[in-house]
Amino acid sequence: MAFADLAREAASYGVSTIFEAAGRVGLIDLELIAHSPDARVAGRARTVSCGQDDNLMVAAAIARAERGDVLVIRMPESRPVSMLGELLATQCLARGVVAVVADAAIRDAAAIRALGLPVWSRYVRARSASKTHVGVLDEPLELGGARIETGDLIVCDGDGVIAVEAGRVADVVAIAAKREAVEVGKRERYRNGEVSYDVDGLRAIVEGPRA
Repeated sequence: MAFADLAREAASYGVSTIFEAAGRVGLIDLELIAHSPDARVAGRARTVSCGQDDNLMVAAAIARAERGDVLVIRMPESRPVSMLGELLATQCLARGVVAVVADAAIRDAAAIRALGLPVWSRYVRARSASKTHVGVLDEPLELGGARIETGDLIVCDGDGVIAVEAGRVADVVAIAAKREAVEVGKRERYRNGEVSYDVDGLRAIVEGPRA
């Protein structure tokens, strides 16, 4: 299956299911603001390592972006300085960027929501960045305990953001599909009055085996 198809399928399952399917690894464990909390998106990571309080490399990354990319932006120290505003967000959409994840601030938040670009950021601040420090594109980076390389799968929704190593994507999506099938059956049972206390064998853990 093509990467774009795997990304669409992963997005349909959502972050929590992908997190479980991935073995509970890869979660970007930060207090990120989901500016479009109902959005479910996934795409290929494009890593952006900026100079401190500087977003020159965000512009560079957008210029090189390909359709389906998710920009993952960090700087040496996370601070409430805006890496993205309405004008850069407009360029992202025109280039086919499907989401932005920033361990920093954004500004023009309402305008970005109106544009329809899904963004996850650490802060919202009007404070602008400089554009003088040359950083690095497409190098591995760590964000919230997750190691991310360009080409990895990034899945984002109202539950947060997770990264899946490129070489594991097909396997993780297959596991997620099986989990989803099991959960479909469980939902029907719960609608009919059964409870997870029995369905998942939790009663025996709490009360012990029945005689």
